[in-house]
This record gives sequence, C-alpha cells and structure tokens, in this order.
Amino acid sequence: MRTLIALLMLLALCLPQSAFPQVQGDIAPPEFRDSFEEARFRALTHELRCVMCQNQSLADSNAEIARDLRNEVLQLLRQGKTDAEIRDFMVARYGEFVLYKPRLETHTALLWFGPLLLVLAGGLAVFLLIRRQSGQSRDIPADEPQEW
Repeated sequence: MRTLIALLMLLALCLPQSAFPQVQGDIAPPEFRDSFEEARFRALTHELRCVMCQNQSLADSNAEIARDLRNEVLQLLRQGKTDAEIRDFMVARYGEFVLYKPRLETHTALLWFGPLLLVLAGGLAVFLLIRRQSGQSRDIPADEPQEW
C-alpha cells in the first residue's frame, strides 16, 4: 500500500503544471484615464451580473469570463458608448439575466409585481379568515356555556 501511494505521489510530481488548473484573479487591475472613467466602470460592473456565477456581479466575480466581460466593458467605455448602450449590448449578447435589476417589460412584469400580489393575496386571506372566525363567535347563544 505504501508503495502505491509513493508511486502516485511520484506520478503527480511528474505531471506538467497545466494538469492542475488554478483559478487566478485579475493579473493586473485596469488602468483608468481619469476618475470619471473609473467611477462609470465600477458602477457598470456592479450593475451587471457574471453570466457564469450564480449571484455575483462582474466586479465581485473571479471567473475568467467575468474578467473578459470587465475588459469588454472598459473597451466599450473607451469607445465612447453610453451606459445605456453598454447595458443594451450586454443584454443583446447574454440576455436579460446579465442585469441585476431587470427592465420593466411584459415578460418581466411578474418579477416586479409578483411579490406585491402575494402579499396582497395573503392579507386578503388573513382578513377573510378573521372575519369568518368573528362571525362564528357571534352565532353562539349567550345562555350556553362556552367550553374552554
């Protein structure tokens, strides 16, 4: 058994480093022309979702695709695109999922108004239940003793 473990360890040492992929963050942070460009870049990368990660913004994600998308956002900024044009470009390319705050459209109306409808339905159900319970307590004759 010891020889098998030693053989496996020796084999692992002989493999090239590319056999063991490692996650790397940004090698060098982007350099900005001015503070206005940096502020726009940071705001956009916090508004856009990483397409590979579950719930991380482009600014927070360490995924390689997020790094590529950050570079693409910076290139679009430097091309003179507005924030709305950059968002539209990303939505056209990756879908509505890329936005943390989806736009109010017919197919996203349930996302916007669904929670409110659930709260209203729950409030109505509680109201009707309380009203029904209070109506049943009035039906008890006064001369009959109540059981506690």
